[in-house]
Amino acid sequence: MLILMSTASLTKLSLRLNRGSGYFGRLPGVILLTDATRLADPLPAAAALPKGSAIILRHYAVAGREALGRELMALCRRRGLSLLIAGDWRLAWKLGAHGVHLPEWQAGRPPVLPRKPGWLITAAAHSRPALLRAARLGVNAALLSPVFPTSSHPGAAALGVLRFAALALHCPLPIYALGGIAAGNATRLASSGAAGIAAISGLANPGVSTSDDF
Repeated sequence: MLILMSTASLTKLSLRLNRGSGYFGRLPGVILLTDATRLADPLPAAAALPKGSAIILRHYAVAGREALGRELMALCRRRGLSLLIAGDWRLAWKLGAHGVHLPEWQAGRPPVLPRKPGWLITAAAHSRPALLRAARLGVNAALLSPVFPTSSHPGAAALGVLRFAALALHCPLPIYALGGIAAGNATRLASSGAAGIAAISGLANPGVSTSDDF
């Protein structure tokens, strides 16, 4: 049984990560990724995020995606959060979102993104080559996974803290830790060079027990 971190613990850890990596005040420490299956309604989880966090709207090919994006944008304005739209810069522009997230497949065949002032652009990565591709694109940060074993990708080789830290040290852009992160192992990332942590179901109900992984 996985014990999730409370909002207060997330805030404390995100501050440690941001300060330790040198990105404090420039990048969010915590990123919530939405998922149509594991987090069908992301609004309660988003409302529980610490101020300054970010949300990546995935919910690919789901009817009502734009409407959900509008609800999240309204919440972000009230709560001091940022909203990034995954895989669709046009929707991000339409909603007045704070940026765009590129899935790894899209980072390999990148669209021409408008350089809207102040936009935060992130990319997903599962390997060093993917990180280097993201860096060449000029994105602001990458989400690297899986750091720890995760039930959402059974059998996938986990990076572990040391490998993650080595990649973060030698990568020319900030990296977020994603995958298998729980209350018992998240603090091991404090000196890893991570810019912050990113999660799906692990942020669904802060402080509540669940069998799902980050």
